[in-house]
Amino acid sequence: MAIATTTFAQNQINFVQGNFDFLKGQTEVNVQFKFENPAFQAENYTEAQYLERRKTETLAKKSEESWRKWDEEWQKHKDAIFFDKFIDGLNDKAKKIKFSKNSSAKYTLILDSKWIYAGWSGFVMQPAKLSSELIFVETENPSKVLAKIQGDKIEGIGSKVNYGMEYGRISAAYEKTGKLLGKEIKNALK
Repeated sequence: MAIATTTFAQNQINFVQGNFDFLKGQTEVNVQFKFENPAFQAENYTEAQYLERRKTETLAKKSEESWRKWDEEWQKHKDAIFFDKFIDGLNDKAKKIKFSKNSSAKYTLILDSKWIYAGWSGFVMQPAKLSSELIFVETENPSKVLAKIQGDKIEGIGSKVNYGMEYGRISAAYEKTGKLLGKEIKNALK
C-alpha cells in the first residue's frame, strides 16, 4: 500500500477513498463525464468569464470569423474531444478493462472536471493542466461510491494534438489523466 501511495503522489493522482479491488474480474466499465462549472486559469474564472476574455483577446487581433471558428472548435472539444481523449488514454494503459461511454457495465467511472489551466504556446510552450475528481460508482446505484481519486494539476504532455490552441493542450491533459489512471488500474490488478 505504501508503494502505491508513493507512485500515486508522484503521478499527481491520489486516492481519497477506496481501492480498485472491485474491478477484479471486470472486462468493461461505463464512463460518464461532468463538465459543470469547472474553474479556469489561476484566477479561477467561470467558463463564461474565460470565454469572454478569450473572445476579447481574439477580436483585438483577428476577425469576428476567427472568433466564431475558435468558439465552434471549443464547443466541439468540450462536448466530445476532451472526454474521448480521456477514454483513449485510459484504454491505452488499462489493458484488461474496456472503458466506454453508454455501457451497461456493472460499474461507472465519473470524470468530474474541477479546474483547467489552458497553458500557452509561442517560443516556449506551457502545457495545459487539469484537476479532476474520478469517482467509481455502481451503475445501478450511483450513490454507492466504491473509489474516489483526485487528479491534481496533471500536465498535458506527450500527446499527438495541436498544442498551438488551448483546446488541443487541454485535450492532452485529459488524455494524460486517463493514462495515469489506466496505469494505476493495470498495476493494481496484476
